[in-house]
Amino acid sequence: MLRFTVNLSLLFTELPLSERFQAAKQHGFDAVEIQFPYSLPVEQIRDLLDQQDLQLVLFNVDADTLLQGGEGLAAVPEKRDQFKAAVGQTLAYAERLKPSVINVLPGRCLDPQRLGEYQTTLCENLAYAAAAFADLGIKTVFEAVNSYDMPGFIVDTSQKMLDALKQIQHPNLFMQYDIYHMSRMGEDYAGFLRQHLDKVGHIQFADCPGRGQPGTGDVDFDSLFDIIATSDYQGWVGAEYRPTADTAASLAWFKTYAVK
Repeated sequence: MLRFTVNLSLLFTELPLSERFQAAKQHGFDAVEIQFPYSLPVEQIRDLLDQQDLQLVLFNVDADTLLQGGEGLAAVPEKRDQFKAAVGQTLAYAERLKPSVINVLPGRCLDPQRLGEYQTTLCENLAYAAAAFADLGIKTVFEAVNSYDMPGFIVDTSQKMLDALKQIQHPNLFMQYDIYHMSRMGEDYAGFLRQHLDKVGHIQFADCPGRGQPGTGDVDFDSLFDIIATSDYQGWVGAEYRPTADTAASLAWFKTYAVK
């Protein structure tokens, strides 16, 4: 089964965030995701979702300065308290918005000599988040990000995600599998999904190498979406790409695959 969401942080950016909900609905989506929703009050987001009859599937725990080149929150030993405060902020939003999954970005380690310490902190924080969101019936996911776009990222391969899951062993912790990032790392994403979809709580996609919409790169979306559609995967599939033109012109893929 294929259930698509559209990421409002990357698509429909021709509009202010508050207007992207209506645009998503007008183009046929019933669900959306947002990387970081905290620029809008939670009650405003709740109203926007209700007005358009949309479900908010996913958003992220705050990651501090990660997107500006910093290390983020989830793996930095000195930021444990800040990470827990960020989880508290996310819980407040999640109680009203009722997402299916919450994503934790592992972040970077910019001092290779401290990598082991960062990995330990990450596992502790992922376990903390998984327990916190379990109380709301919300899955916790974490994702690997390619080391070309984000050098120093703690988790940059599928195997590192599997290793973390094995170490933490929390029943509410899953992988967020991003086709773009793993394709950028040269991985066999199709083979991985065939073998490990039971450990995946959310899927995101963009074409590779340019991170544009399907059809702009090398990803075989016919095969990819067929694997998902014919599997037992019950989660959502999120469009998280950067449109090469305006968003509406990038949505030909949705007309093709939404009926699978």
